Amino acid sequence: MPKAFMDADFLLDTDCAVELYHKYAEKLPVIDYHNHLNPADIASDRRFADIATAALEGDHYKWRAMRANGIAETLVTGKSLPRARWQAWAATMPMCLRNPLYHWQHLELQRYFGIHELLSPKSADAIFDECTRQLQLPTHSACGLLRQQRVEALCTTDDPADSLEFHLAAAQLNPGFKTLPTYRPETLVALDEPHLVPAYLERLGASAGTQIKTLDDALAALKIRHDFFHSVGCRISDHGMIQASCSEADASTLEADFARLRQGQAIDEAAKDRIRTRVLLEVGRWNSDRGWAMQLHLGPMRNNNSRLRAKVGLNAGTDSIGDRPQAEALSRFLDALERDGKLPKTILYNLNPRDNAVFATMAGNFQDGTIPGKIQFGSGWWFLDQLDGMRDQMNMLSQTGLISRFVGMLTDSRSFLSFPRHEYFRRLLCQIFGRDVEAGLLPDDRELLGAIIEGICYRNAKEYFKF
Repeated sequence: MPKAFMDADFLLDTDCAVELYHKYAEKLPVIDYHNHLNPADIASDRRFADIATAALEGDHYKWRAMRANGIAETLVTGKSLPRARWQAWAATMPMCLRNPLYHWQHLELQRYFGIHELLSPKSADAIFDECTRQLQLPTHSACGLLRQQRVEALCTTDDPADSLEFHLAAAQLNPGFKTLPTYRPETLVALDEPHLVPAYLERLGASAGTQIKTLDDALAALKIRHDFFHSVGCRISDHGMIQASCSEADASTLEADFARLRQGQAIDEAAKDRIRTRVLLEVGRWNSDRGWAMQLHLGPMRNNNSRLRAKVGLNAGTDSIGDRPQAEALSRFLDALERDGKLPKTILYNLNPRDNAVFATMAGNFQDGTIPGKIQFGSGWWFLDQLDGMRDQMNMLSQTGLISRFVGMLTDSRSFLSFPRHEYFRRLLCQIFGRDVEAGLLPDDRELLGAIIEGICYRNAKEYFKF
């Protein structure tokens, strides 16, 4: 007889897994150390007007599925009425069977709204009305949604020039959890749109109270902002690239590269790599001095669809897995910091699943015995945060390192409804350990196993980041 769909023991297919999840993992707080939530929504304790806005705004996973289902762009990212957008999403939902979106959407309905009915065209209107009604309650404001999921701390993604006014306002609001910034110097790392660089340098200089005419000036401004971010509670930098950079160059070459960039002129890939390397090595050193962690997200090809890029803008859901080689440049970059004793705590994320073994073994090269799990092989990320991707990442980490020191899951999301993904991860983690006990691969020591599960789900991250 088939199991009930997504019941209390969803994914928990052994007695050991059931006990590990319900006794040790289920009620732990959440530390979400990488997401893209808007801190202004937290500072204002935003109330969402309807479920279509709460569930679909900024969620490019769902946009991709709707497009694949033949839904017109006006109903995906356009200005259509919320009910019509929700109906279009509900029509897509039955077509998402075996896609993680099917699980994620129903977890959202169950955990936030107590709705166990399947989303479909038939149920769409009733679910829209009930969720929209609940969204007007204090329990379902932006902060209320986070409290429902026992969020203890979350880290947004922020440019060094940002004022962080909303993080400061959120702290004054005292919502019951910490909203912390993450330092991400994207414009001077990605370098994909050089025509935007001059205006950005003006903004960065103004935020730091200085003028930027040279690369050294830019680095000095970034350091001033790094210090300011630290004062607001930031303890992580974040860097997204298609592959690591490690092309060191002399000062005159770098300044010539930067002079062209400062004028908004295009520079070649070699020059981009030189500037990117200089910036990232400096940030890595500052992180080491401050005790911060550095996150390296490597592998995405961004904005592949130029028509949608022009129509919708950035983060339209047209990014994909890239296939650049990763090992050599990543090794050189990490070693350049390690040689000087300045390699910070570092988390390595790959987007191409073929690189699991590369990243897992690379992390092991640079452990130094100063703290447990100093160099982390990061959780299954973006296209890999589904069951197979997360399982493969944890299996490779287990086989080449210490999964017991793993800092666990993050949402990497723009949606306030995405936090049940931590539950999804925790259930899978308990499934993996429970199956190994059932197969005689692990001892049936529930106290030992429970301590490891608690570490991966919460305690390791708390100790690692020290928020």
